[in-house]
Amino acid sequence: MGFGYGAGAYQQVRSHGAVETADAHGLITMLMDGAIERLTKARGHMLRGETAAKGELISRCMDIVSELRGSLDPKVESPLVGQLGALYDYMGHRLLHANLHNDPRALDEVADLLQTLRDAWVRIPLDARQPARPAAAP
Repeated sequence: MGFGYGAGAYQQVRSHGAVETADAHGLITMLMDGAIERLTKARGHMLRGETAAKGELISRCMDIVSELRGSLDPKVESPLVGQLGALYDYMGHRLLHANLHNDPRALDEVADLLQTLRDAWVRIPLDARQPARPAAAP
């Protein structure tokens, strides 16, 4: 799984050590948490008419959702991979809509979807989690 940009963006907000020592499962959890946090803040900026701050946070959230989509393993032949990919694409479209049309309901929708995914994700038993793939040599 590649967690380049999204993990880097999340790392700016959270402790450096937590990102460096997290396993793949933990990184996905942190990315989801970061996206949900940004959506909450973006909603506040949207309601206050703070366009630049709203746009920046939604853009960062879109980067995280893109990173989550990129973390899906296309080699895994499972309908779930395709369904998650489609869901992440849908979230990206809703975030774009929210940003362009100042639609807080679209932000809430994406936040609810991410929260539902996160709740299911953290319930995966430890023995069912896949180990992280080794990083490619530089």
